[in-house]
Amino acid sequence: MNYRETARWLHERLPQKPSVAVILGTGLSDMAETFDIIFSLPYTEIPGFVQSTAPSHKGNLILAKSGSKAIMFLQGRFHYYEGHSMSQVVFPTRVVAAMGIKTLVLTNAAGSLRKELSPGSIVQITDHINFMGINPLIGENDEELGERFPSLNELYDPEYRQLCDEIARDRNIDTHKGVYIAVSGPSLETKAECAAFAAMGADLVGMSTVPEIIAARHAGLRVVAYSIVTNYSNLFHSAAHSQEEIRRNAQVASQNLKQIITGFIADV
Repeated sequence: MNYRETARWLHERLPQKPSVAVILGTGLSDMAETFDIIFSLPYTEIPGFVQSTAPSHKGNLILAKSGSKAIMFLQGRFHYYEGHSMSQVVFPTRVVAAMGIKTLVLTNAAGSLRKELSPGSIVQITDHINFMGINPLIGENDEELGERFPSLNELYDPEYRQLCDEIARDRNIDTHKGVYIAVSGPSLETKAECAAFAAMGADLVGMSTVPEIIAARHAGLRVVAYSIVTNYSNLFHSAAHSQEEIRRNAQVASQNLKQIITGFIADV
């Protein structure tokens, strides 16, 4: 299934055209259900979408209202470590672009490489390091989608970032800024790897988001992205992390992040 065909398929079924799309990461799927839902569809029923198997990724497309605007939430994403091809990982992002949506908000759960970024912190991503060993643009280029060699300069939209900062400040929500490094996973990182990543300038480590961001820029989307710190990396934490711990810490910050996203959607 081509992503353009899926976009047409969705257009025929959605009761209202969304103006913003939001991809919800680990532990954050419930955020979509706090909005006024007007349409819901499992990924398994959407042509071209694959099955999401990551913990807490519910695998639904939800159309919800925030004021007069419709938002398309994707409850969970597809990860490279699940065995999906990179084209499958970024397929929903390309569907978003083909639907004519110009703004994409991405969220994820991440491990902290800085002591001051404690579990529960909300971090606005300012830049990234692609350490996954692969790029979603490898292969034949779709010239209708974007150019062969897209620039990644100011990839995380400066205007959107400033707007979100103002919203957080108005609501007295503490946020941080950081560089996100993406690894393939699914094994968590060694202490030596974390030390190397920190030395490279990374503040957060995770297993997603970067492929979607690259695909979004290639397709001309404007993006803003946030990480919820769900655990310290083993630079600061000696015990093994559990998925329950990660989900619990994601939920702690979810309400504050929802306020930022809601304000952003209203103002953008």
